[in-house]
Amino acid sequence: MTTTAHTDAVVADKPRIQPTTIWQQAWIMVKRNMIHTKRMPEMLSDVTIQPIMFVLLFAYVFGASIQTDSASYKEFLLPGIMGQTIVFTAFIVSTGITADLEKGIIDRFRSLPIQRSSVLIGRSIASLLHSSIGIVVMAVTGLAIGWRIRGSFGEAVLAFALLVLFGFAMIWFGILIGSWLRTVEAVNGFMFSVLFPITFLSNAFVPTEPMPTWLRTIAEWNPMSSLVQALRVLWGNGPAFGPGAALPMQHPVVATLIWTAALTLIFAPFALRAYNKRTSD
Repeated sequence: MTTTAHTDAVVADKPRIQPTTIWQQAWIMVKRNMIHTKRMPEMLSDVTIQPIMFVLLFAYVFGASIQTDSASYKEFLLPGIMGQTIVFTAFIVSTGITADLEKGIIDRFRSLPIQRSSVLIGRSIASLLHSSIGIVVMAVTGLAIGWRIRGSFGEAVLAFALLVLFGFAMIWFGILIGSWLRTVEAVNGFMFSVLFPITFLSNAFVPTEPMPTWLRTIAEWNPMSSLVQALRVLWGNGPAFGPGAALPMQHPVVATLIWTAALTLIFAPFALRAYNKRTSD
């Protein structure tokens, strides 16, 4: 009886480990990425120094020579450069995942009693937060040089929500590339080769009307153009496109939602399969 009582006492004194949900696990991963950024503040240069540099260079160098139907090129520019920033969320996710895989950090996570998907969710949320810092910095810089939101409060909130949703779709593309390629250098080369043409072959920085017909068609069916035009319409930074424009330009908000859903449905299954295969090797 003494032995039984002693065993019961040890069991009673032993701390109980409460099971955590996948969202609690994902939040731990978010904090892990934020702490990593805090210890290496130079990682924030792409969402602090670069946005200010891009806004000022484009506004004052190209602004003097590009004619738009907006009140000013600065109002035309800000939605485009914010769209570019959120598209590059895929870049942040892909390099982060590849670096973790290359250094063996994902293997250490696999040895922990956590769900594998929590690592992806945490990385995705952290990347969206990272890009959101750039959006805020660009908005403040834009306000300082004359950019204004001329739509209603509800329209302004909807525009920022579209940015986040589109960034969520691009995250799946980043997960796919980050799981597919083996080195950070390979990811950098591939993502620059893909994302830069996508962002510049659009209405982000120049109007599409003066383009040759074939090039204008490609630009106006670019998902990036739908997002940027939706931001301009909701923020009151540019006129709506006429009947001669492609269908996504005539209904940019709806087109952006459709593109977001389509890109997610296309990339998510392949991204999850590539990630599971890479982490199971």
